[in-house]
Amino acid sequence: MFLGGKEKTTLKELSETLGKETIDLYNTSETRSNANSYGLNYQKTGKELMSQDEITVMDGSKCIFQLRGVRPFLSDKFDITKHKNYKLLEDFNKKNAFNIEEYIKRKGKAKLNRETVITRVQ
Repeated sequence: MFLGGKEKTTLKELSETLGKETIDLYNTSETRSNANSYGLNYQKTGKELMSQDEITVMDGSKCIFQLRGVRPFLSDKFDITKHKNYKLLEDFNKKNAFNIEEYIKRKGKAKLNRETVITRVQ
């Protein structure tokens, strides 16, 4: 899942993965003289489905899904404010933020055994 970004190699890889589309080009020409002539030129060409630049400025409400066995596709991002448990997130209310120090104080001291690794943070 690509939610957005600007890292060059990621953008290049994603643009290549999305592939190309075929475009039909018609060019007409007209020569005006004593003997008028007209010309029509038809050409098929390829264009990236989304260039690196288009991916960079992609709408913030969109994402690109890559699932096994399915071509990548553009989709809407899920609006987390619509989730039934959104009210439990820190985004909804700062008092919902998880504080490890308070958690340890409430639950008592951590239980240590022979396999416990203690890392001191300065």
